[in-house]
Amino acid sequence: MIGFTFGFSSILILLVAVLIASSIRIFREYERGVVFMLGRFWKVKGPGLVLIVPIVQQAVRMDLRTVVFDVPPQDVITRDNVSVKVNAVVYFRVVDPEKAVIQVARYSRRPASYRRLRCARCSASTNSTICWRRASN
Repeated sequence: MIGFTFGFSSILILLVAVLIASSIRIFREYERGVVFMLGRFWKVKGPGLVLIVPIVQQAVRMDLRTVVFDVPPQDVITRDNVSVKVNAVVYFRVVDPEKAVIQVARYSRRPASYRRLRCARCSASTNSTICWRRASN
């Protein structure tokens, strides 16, 4: 009888220890955790030590640093049918982690920025493109 009680209590203690260990999350200074409770938005937490109830809550890690990616060079035809080679760099930063997780699907899609670059340059004339380039340099 004593052996059974000792075995049951040790399994219970081990289970509680695993539950506590799996509930601890550490977010760095530049990260935030968007916490969902039973599938609904609950809170934005971080940075530092955060406790998440493993079965009831789920945390999505968001990076708040500025992300930079290079758009490969593209040949674009302007409005007056002149071929122009365009290079670009895209910068973006998450300001509100709640909206980035809930309202935006795959916020870091690169092909969408390529398409927007082509559309913006196609609607411009050669003269405005040259003026824009001189102003940016």
